[in-house]
Amino acid sequence: MAHYNFKKITVVPPAKDFVDIVLSKTQRKTPTVVHKHYKISRIRTFYMRKVKFSSQTFHDKLTQIIQEFPKLDDVHPFYADLMNVLYDKDHYKLALGQINTARHLIDNVAKDYYRLLKYGDSLYRCKQLKKAALGRMCTIMKRQKQSLEYLEQVRQHLSRLPSIDPNTRTLLICGFPNVGKSSFINKITRADVEVQPYAFTTKSLFVGHTDYKYLRWQVVDTPGILDHSLEDRNTIEMQAITALAHLRSAILYIMDVSEQCGHSLEQQRDLFSSIKPLFTNKPLIIVANKIDVTKIEDLPEEKKQIFTDFEAEGIPVLHMSTLSEEGVMKVKTDACERLLSHRIQTKIKLKKVADVMNRLHVAMPAKRDNKERPPYIPPGVQKKEQAMDTGIKKKTERDLELEQGDDYFLDLRKSWDLAKKEETYDVIPEIWQGHNVADFIDPDIMEKLDALEREEELRDKAGYYNNESSEEDEEMKFIRRTAKKIKEKRKIMIVESREKRRINKPRLPKKATKIDTKDMANDMGEMGVEVEGGAHLARARSRSASKQAVKRKRSESTTMVDTAKTRSLSRSKMPRDRSGVRDVVMASKVKKIGRKAQVPRNREAKKGEGDRVILNMMPKHLYSGKRGTGKTQRR
Repeated sequence: MAHYNFKKITVVPPAKDFVDIVLSKTQRKTPTVVHKHYKISRIRTFYMRKVKFSSQTFHDKLTQIIQEFPKLDDVHPFYADLMNVLYDKDHYKLALGQINTARHLIDNVAKDYYRLLKYGDSLYRCKQLKKAALGRMCTIMKRQKQSLEYLEQVRQHLSRLPSIDPNTRTLLICGFPNVGKSSFINKITRADVEVQPYAFTTKSLFVGHTDYKYLRWQVVDTPGILDHSLEDRNTIEMQAITALAHLRSAILYIMDVSEQCGHSLEQQRDLFSSIKPLFTNKPLIIVANKIDVTKIEDLPEEKKQIFTDFEAEGIPVLHMSTLSEEGVMKVKTDACERLLSHRIQTKIKLKKVADVMNRLHVAMPAKRDNKERPPYIPPGVQKKEQAMDTGIKKKTERDLELEQGDDYFLDLRKSWDLAKKEETYDVIPEIWQGHNVADFIDPDIMEKLDALEREEELRDKAGYYNNESSEEDEEMKFIRRTAKKIKEKRKIMIVESREKRRINKPRLPKKATKIDTKDMANDMGEMGVEVEGGAHLARARSRSASKQAVKRKRSESTTMVDTAKTRSLSRSKMPRDRSGVRDVVMASKVKKIGRKAQVPRNREAKKGEGDRVILNMMPKHLYSGKRGTGKTQRR
């Protein structure tokens, strides 16, 4: 029971969705059609199968919920107490118990109605019994609405809990709020715990992992604890108490020497005394944090005495600063060493160790004589080592960083092995889409920009831009006139294009388009144009004659169609019942097919002639039920 993966718990659906899932599955997985020639025995089997399938589906899903949720009696005491703190174990057990009761009730309902269906004497009786059975099962499930919702909330919260192994090597950090617990875990692990300058930033347990001596270590950050009775502690504090009580770990009790957390050293000592029983049989270290603000040596004598008393009791006191990282790694190393030695001592005290020790024998070789036998190094190797040893230790990058401090700059190019050393710091060409970016950059752009700005400043001081009323030269006037003409021309083009795009153009009535040759001759004569015997009248007469010929052709073509109907219809469009029809025989056949297609729809109250609904036909292979022996080529 080293690891608990609560993320694998299946989602608990609401009661309404639960019922929908089961009923839809029953509909999909069982036959759905009863034919009129079925015997009563087959009808009974048909409905018994539906009842049994539904009850089994309910049973399986409820069993899965009950089994996947952790049982408080089987899990580690740490998780049992943590779940009690977060969810209240009585409420949790009650919800699971109600789900278990619902499962038994559904099984009993199915058993009763299964027995009744064996004696169903008609199709109607069997159908009603099936309906009653499924209805009672759904009612039982709907009554579990609150339990299912509660369990879903518990599942979501459990999946967000950190994966803590109660039996592995663990460092547990505790103390007052805002003393630097989260900052410490961020320094020694890869965790990213939120750090803020106010109390109770950490509201739950956080886990980080670190390495020491090629072993994996678990570091647990607990929420801050206040000094009051156990009954007055809230859920956030009780999580830390639960971890302290049940996890086998090394305890790091962090104290704020500077008292910036809002609590004095005396209050922090009192809290340590009140929770000291939780530290029994665990390695314990007192960590004085924030020594970059105040050191223990600078404290008054009465406050120094607090740490002196800790050391007198045999509890080690270590100093560190999470801001400057002074002493952080020493605290981690010391805590890990103490926990390792404590675990070894605990194992030695067990009865199993005696049996193992009896099987082990460590041989200590005795000297044959008093001669020294150092390891042999060939003379050639010794000469090479002496030649290479210059006595000057090469400085590492870390040494340079400590030496230079804030002035340190990591130079990755200084050790490049190039044929020409002077090319070490040359600009590396940057290639983009096959082109060198440097080819398109003016190296003197900044100098040119500065020169341009200086020129603008001199012009501004000289008043070059102040004389706005200066006369424009002829070239500028010509440009302005040309631009004005272009703008006007563009406006005209826009208007013309809009006119071309208009769909509904206004049309003149037929009277206006009719050409009267006499009126035209009079009008033209008034304007001083002689049209007597000219080509204008001949052209007008020919145009009117061609229109009359077109009208005659149209009247001849429409005599074949019923004149009473065609007068009311538009000549430009074919009637709907004749469009795409070859002849009269085909038209009557189309009407006959249309009437037949509307018969089933009329039975279900068709709304009108415009109601063209095409009903969904049930595909046989989905709704015909299970096949027996015989043909399988029904499609």
